[in-house]
Amino acid sequence: MADITIIGGHGKVALLLAPLLIERGDTVRSVIRDPDHTADVERTGADAVVLDVEKASTDRIAEVIAGSDAVVFSAGAGGGDPARTHAVDRDAAIRTIAAAQSADVRRFVMVSYLGAGPDHGTPEDSSFFPYAEAKAAADTALRDSDLDWTVLMPGRLTLDEPTGSIDPDATRAADNPGTSRANVALAAAAALASPSSIHRDVPFTDGPVPIADALG
Repeated sequence: MADITIIGGHGKVALLLAPLLIERGDTVRSVIRDPDHTADVERTGADAVVLDVEKASTDRIAEVIAGSDAVVFSAGAGGGDPARTHAVDRDAAIRTIAAAQSADVRRFVMVSYLGAGPDHGTPEDSSFFPYAEAKAAADTALRDSDLDWTVLMPGRLTLDEPTGSIDPDATRAADNPGTSRANVALAAAAALASPSSIHRDVPFTDGPVPIADALG
């Protein structure tokens, strides 16, 4: 049994992840920006914690996550506004990494995307460019930290039903199959339970390999 804090607790992946963790006996705190989302989060069995990580200081985030065994960062600005994308997907993520170090929360799982990295190759005139840059910076900061990190890198997200199987050899391509958000949640849960996923990037789409085998 572990105490897990999910940052971005009202996101589609987070709302699927929380009940998976609770079902296996973990305690979950889901951090949300909007208090109107409290009921949605509590229906998953998680405890809702209202905190705007876009504006919260490192020290304040450290107070919220203190005592956790692990943090899952699944927050995102949702695109459309480069300034907010940088504020949430980059700056808030980096402050949360620093907060985890300060609070001695060793385990950290980052939800990123397939193809993320400094060499993401997204043209500067693309609307996706601010997000690609933000995730590259946040993922790099996590890898450079002394935390026990895992970076999950799913492909194009869908609302398909979970299959419980993925392709861990996937690379970014225009014709990639989608990646079920439910499978991302299953992968995050598996990563938290698998020490062999520490210090690993995990690229994947939906595919033929059982998630437990891919993360094991």
